[in-house]
Amino acid sequence: VQLQASGGGLVQAGGSLRLSCAASGRTFIRYSMGWFRQAPGKEREFVAAIRWSDSSTYYADSVKGRFTISRDNAKNTVYLQMNSLKPEDTAVYYCAATTSSTVMGVTTLRGYDYWGQGTQVTVSS
Repeated sequence: VQLQASGGGLVQAGGSLRLSCAASGRTFIRYSMGWFRQAPGKEREFVAAIRWSDSSTYYADSVKGRFTISRDNAKNTVYLQMNSLKPEDTAVYYCAATTSSTVMGVTTLRGYDYWGQGTQVTVSS
């Protein structure tokens, strides 16, 4: 599956952005989808995921209550709505896909098989 992320940009602290990730292929419904981010000088980290089997969602503690992941299977697209953005949310955001439906599989980097190219999110203070 090929993934194309979009929607990044520059926003002031407290603002909102919605990231989109369009997937190719006709089996999108069988993939759990995740968002990860990588800030300069830091390792890539988990942000959010939505499981294919039951649409359960998972979030990193740092974004709970502010970010929402969702998917539209008819459009082969997963979204990340980001509200109340903070400067520490600044990073390149990556979408990823996995056939796993386990909690470990959808919340860790090693669980994902396919990655998009990343989209830059910059939050100014």
